[in-house]
Amino acid sequence: MIRQDALWAMTAAAQAEAVRGGEISAVELVDSHLDRIAEVNPQINAVTQVTAERAREAAARVDRRRAVGEELGPLAGVPFTVKETTAVEGVPTTFGTPRFRDLVAPADALPVARLRAAGAVPIGHSNMPTLVLAGMHTRSELFGDTVNPWDRSRTPGGSSGGDGAAVATGMAALGLGNDSGGSVRIPASFCGVTGLKPTTGRFPADHRVLGPDDPGPASQMLVTDGPLARTVADLRLAYEALAGTDPRDPRAVPVPLYGEPLPGPVKVAVVADPGGHGVHPVVRAAVAAAADALRDAGYDVREVADVPRLDEALDAYGRITVTEFAPTWPVVRKLLGEGGDRFIRMAMEKTPPADAAELTKLMGTWLGIRRSWAEFLDAYPLLLGPVFTEPPVEPGLESRDEAGRERVATGMRLCTVTSFVGVPAVAVPTGTGDGLPSGVQVVGRAFREDLCLAAAQEIEDRLGVLTPISPRPGSPARPGSPARPGSPARPGSPAAAR
Repeated sequence: MIRQDALWAMTAAAQAEAVRGGEISAVELVDSHLDRIAEVNPQINAVTQVTAERAREAAARVDRRRAVGEELGPLAGVPFTVKETTAVEGVPTTFGTPRFRDLVAPADALPVARLRAAGAVPIGHSNMPTLVLAGMHTRSELFGDTVNPWDRSRTPGGSSGGDGAAVATGMAALGLGNDSGGSVRIPASFCGVTGLKPTTGRFPADHRVLGPDDPGPASQMLVTDGPLARTVADLRLAYEALAGTDPRDPRAVPVPLYGEPLPGPVKVAVVADPGGHGVHPVVRAAVAAAADALRDAGYDVREVADVPRLDEALDAYGRITVTEFAPTWPVVRKLLGEGGDRFIRMAMEKTPPADAAELTKLMGTWLGIRRSWAEFLDAYPLLLGPVFTEPPVEPGLESRDEAGRERVATGMRLCTVTSFVGVPAVAVPTGTGDGLPSGVQVVGRAFREDLCLAAAQEIEDRLGVLTPISPRPGSPARPGSPARPGSPARPGSPAAAR
């Protein structure tokens, strides 16, 4: 039998198998994670609203289904956290701002509903930068700072940093974040877990949380929901559950989960320093270790000069997003709290909005860059490179001054351009350097997440799994208005680098 105190440390796949087989109950599994949250969350402040009673009720339903002989899903009983941007029925979707602390969701967001349909159990919301606009570091006006469990002087990343830290420390087996420029991959890398940014259109979603109107083209094309997990196998289970079509999202397309095998050894392009802007030796070593792992696994690994049109893509990304965002900035700025506007304000001062003619031209540039990347990935089905070109940095660096903002923007450049292009990428750990987790991302052709996951699995098989871990000693986290671990979320308790 599995020891009760070890349930939270099991992989999501092992947890679900134990529940399906009757070795443990789903309620026992949820209670193990609630106990882990009570022990760990005061130290790192990653879980914001603990939905204890709702989670126990959902787990009890799983157990009743098993008792009457019903077939359970691939994630039966597996607890997961949900970023504060994403609706969980009956729980406030706060975006980390006091203004929305009572914004109770009438229904689950599509990705939450899909994970539930696979048997998984939402156990709480997770922290993020206020409105996902206050910076890369996970600090919200409502809930305070989340700390990196490896080193309290380093950021856990963001904007899905609460999920990264929660998964790394065993408070949840899976996390559900979103990414429009690194917000799943960066916290995965900084916290030592895996993360998937899917192809635009792979997972259905509806981001109209605050009203009936859809966002503009940049938000429609850049933002993708994505899972975090401790192992690639668990990430694959979440991928299979989240993919598909839904009439509420006309962007989602009916593409098979797994494509045709490619002939011969799969070619992998390696770019350790995208754009030639510099890369830390620890990160370069991580890319080299992952490249060696893929060579050992039989891949045709080749160093290439660079990725296509990186600087042009970064400029277009900034101009398009600022232009779309500028009209709402006077109102949004008031929701960010003291100092929370610095990150976006500095970006807008550097990159003025485009006029109509310029925006029309930029949309053409966007398509041209996507074409250049499609041609590149036709020659090399996979690209191996850094998630962030430095080890985890100090909290709030991007909001401190213009030099810090530029350093962070430069560090995450491969994440930004691959979000702009809309292709899939998997972040996977490669080990540690100077006591901090290191990792890489495997980027693939559109709708070939399967190729990315397969390559990431080979890297993991050779370089190992880093988590779960317990937080390194230090002073407690500085929460804003934390939910009490083990208590149900309720109305009145307590959107950058997405």
